[in-house]
Formats: sequence, structure tokens, C-alpha cells
Amino acid sequence: MNTIADLIAKEEFFQGLDQSSLEFVAGCGRNVRFATGDRILTEGEPADTFYLLRSGSVAITFYVPGQGGVIVDNIGAQDVVGWSWLFDPYRWQFDAEAREDVSAVAFDGVCLRAKCDADPQLGYALVLRFARVMLQRLQSVRMRMLDIYGSGPHH
Repeated sequence: MNTIADLIAKEEFFQGLDQSSLEFVAGCGRNVRFATGDRILTEGEPADTFYLLRSGSVAITFYVPGQGGVIVDNIGAQDVVGWSWLFDPYRWQFDAEAREDVSAVAFDGVCLRAKCDADPQLGYALVLRFARVMLQRLQSVRMRMLDIYGSGPHH
């Protein structure tokens, strides 16, 4: 039986963390499942978790006036969903829905913030990893907005 630490050690997101850091982080994790169509994150709701997807896919969406919910990214296995647990006021910035059955490791954000406060080196390593994810998501949003609104006239 693999432990959470064993599972995350194999994931790209956690590459470069030493074994004690992996076990430290894993102490905040638990295995979860979502069925196709399940809402995982809801914009504006309290953000207290992040998910490392092991299988399945998740659509990241946000509301655009006149358009409704717009998919800005599709996330698959070995990727992470949710970074808002890191930043005050700890509210989700997007919606996320399972596009197919999802298996994931859910990490408790309150637990992780406490561990990051106790070990600033680990906190910095995690923030760098999430900064990469945020940059990728922002690029996805940018491309999606170009798709929706086109390059139109520049003012």
C-alpha cells in the first residue's frame, strides 16, 4: 500500500523536495474522488484545499458577462488544482468541475500554511511551484480571452 508521501514523490510538482519535506507535506493530504460533473471549487467560496490529480480531468472556468461560464483551462493527471488556499482572503478565484471521474490527493490548506510557517524553506519551495502553476494558468486565461474577444481594434 503506497502512502501519500510515496504517491507525491513520483509527481513532477513535488520533484526536488527531500524525503522529510515530502512526508511533512503528505501529513496534510488524503485521497479523494470526484464523479463526472462534480463541482470541486466554486468561485468566491472559502479556499482551504489544493488537489494533485492522479487521474481524470478538471475544467477550470470563470463567469464572463454575456458568455456565462467559460472554460479557461483543462487540467489532467499529474497537475494541481487550487492555489487560493495560499493567499488571504483564501477564496477561490475560479470554478472547477470534474470532466470525468477524478482521483486526487487533497491537501488541507490550513495544515500546509502552518507547516510552511514552521519551515520557511519548504514554504518558499511550495510557493515557487505554485507560482509556475499560476503563470501557466494566466497564460491559458490570456489565450482563452483572445479566443473570445479576438484581437479587435486597439484603443
